Parts: sequence; structure tokens; C-alpha cells
Amino acid sequence: MRSGSRLLGGCLAALCVAFAGCKGETPGAGSGAGGSGGGASGGAKRIVILTNGDDPFWDACEAGAKQAEKDLDLASKGFRVAFERADFTDQGQIDKLKQYNLQRDIAGVGISVFNPDSRAVTEELRQLQQKGVQVVTIDGDLNREKFRDARYAYIGTDNIVAGRELGKSAAALRPDGKHVFFVGSTTADNAVARMEGFNEGAGASFQEIERLEDGADRPKARQNVESALDRHRELNALVGIWAYNTPQIVSVVQDRRIRDAVSVLCFDAAEASIREMEAGNVDVMVVQNPFQMGYDGVRLLVALAEKDDAQVKEMYPDYAQEGVRDIFRTDLRVVVPNADSPISAELFEEGTVFMPLDEFRKWLADRGLVSS
Repeated sequence: MRSGSRLLGGCLAALCVAFAGCKGETPGAGSGAGGSGGGASGGAKRIVILTNGDDPFWDACEAGAKQAEKDLDLASKGFRVAFERADFTDQGQIDKLKQYNLQRDIAGVGISVFNPDSRAVTEELRQLQQKGVQVVTIDGDLNREKFRDARYAYIGTDNIVAGRELGKSAAALRPDGKHVFFVGSTTADNAVARMEGFNEGAGASFQEIERLEDGADRPKARQNVESALDRHRELNALVGIWAYNTPQIVSVVQDRRIRDAVSVLCFDAAEASIREMEAGNVDVMVVQNPFQMGYDGVRLLVALAEKDDAQVKEMYPDYAQEGVRDIFRTDLRVVVPNADSPISAELFEEGTVFMPLDEFRKWLADRGLVSS
């Protein structure tokens, strides 16, 4: 009996180990910033939004994605949203995409591409498509001339238009100007488009001095502002291209007590930038709608995964007509401190919304947001 008990106990132990091993090998249960794969969530397929980096700008986008998950009742359809943040490097996005290519629970990926010319990122996206995963770009696109086929479509700001609107604002603030651009990457698709659009909108009376990149490093971003002012005493316009650039610009301007001598213009309404505009330290913000990017990005990816052609056509009605029309333009706002600003609504394109700061704050509050 004692010998038989030992044998039975050994068999039970082996069975426990076997079952434990099987649980750990559930297909799709790979690691990722969202935690676990399909096995951990009852077989639900993931709709992944992958950012270019970690910045408060993406908080609003995540809120929009999660709102879409709720409004569309994705749980009942077998989907869940995973919002993941890269680290402002090619390799960070490549590593994430390689994980997705090894996992079986990915239904769609919406990516804000950090480097539009990255062949490695492009190849990972193509592999996902070959597996049947839906791929779109959000906020930052691939190089459309070379890699358009690696995603279905782009959803986000028309950054050329956004740049033009900020450039027009600059021209309204100053009849002429000498400006420097401050940005995380001078080659990122959205950055290039914004800077080119700004120069076009500002006109010939504005002169670009240089473009300084900081790799999304805040101390470097501040240092760039200081060094630009040291080298170019004639500067009278400082332009923040990414959300975190503006607080760094304002900090240096305040420390040097040169606010009366320079205009501060920026993209995106970071919480700190909103406070600084209220304090009189920012002249104008061109504001994207990351909440809408997240919401409509999820809406599009689910429609593609479910082959909901009517929904896709609603967003891209001319996709296959007269060439490829694969850009879904999200909302754009120009925000100024108050009605006394020399910038006025008549300057801008028909689709651009013009708002004084108090009205913009109400718009944010109605959506439960503190930034955009």
C-alpha cells in the first residue's frame, strides 16, 4: 500500500505539472505592454494602438480608444483594446511589432510611426498584414511614396494644413520673423509636414534659422532653446513642434525675461502649455484631436477586421476612386489666449475651428480631458 501510494502521488504530481505547463503555453499569451495575450482574456482578439513614445499627448488618445471600446461594445464582439507606448526610437517600435507577429490574438494594429523611412518597421507591418492583421497608421504615417502598401490608411491630422495654420498665426503676430523649430525628430513624417506647412503659411517675410531635434529628451529640449537663443540674437519666434517642446521654450523665455521680444507658438495643448497660455506665456496653439484619433482608429480597425465595408466607406468614401485617397482627417483647432489676439478666425481654412482659451477649456471639460 505504501508503495502504491507513492506511485499514485507521483502520477498526480506529474499531472499537476503537465496542466500547469499547458496553461503557460496558451497560444497568443505572449508578453506585451498590454499584459497578456488572447488566452488571458477569454479568447478576445486585441486591437492594439501603438504610440511613437510616452507623452501626455497620448493620454487623450487612449481615452478615445477606450471610449470606442465601450461605445462599440467590443467585448460582445470578441475584441478588446490594448494601448501601448513605445520609447521614441525605431527599435522600440520594432521590438513591439516583432512581439505582435509572434502572437495569435492580434486583430488590428494602429501605429503612430516614429521614423517614416524605417524599412524594419515597414517589414514588420507587412508581415502582420500577411497574417491577416489589419494595419493603419495614426498621427504619424509611413513614407507614402515608398511604403504606402504597408498600411491600409492613415487617420489623424493633415499636418501640412496644421503647419500652414500655425504659420498664418505667426504672420498675424509679427509682420516679419526669424524662427527656430524645436522637435523630437526632424525626420518624423508629422514634424516635416508641420515645419514645411508653417513656412508656407508664414510666407516670405518669415525666415527659418534652423531645426533642432532633441530625441524626446526634455533636458536636451531645454538646452536646444538656450543654445538657439545664444547663437541667434535676432530670433523673435520660437516654434514648438511636439507637445513637450512648449513648456521647455516657456521656461527658458521666463528665465531670460525676454517674453516681450519673442512670440511662442506651438502644436498640441499639453496641460502645462494650457496653463502657460493662461499665464500669458504662449501666443497660439494649433491643437490636434488625439481623442478622436484613438476613437476613430479603433472604429476603423474593428470595421476592417469584421469586413464592415459600409463603415469603412463612410470614413474613406473615395478610397478606390481617382487614385488612392487613404487619409482620414481628424479635427484641428487654433487656440488663442482671448479675443484681443491679432489672430482671427478669418485667417484659416473652412474646416479649422478657432477658439479662445476659455471656450477650449470648456470643450476639454465636456470630454473629461485636461489636454489634447
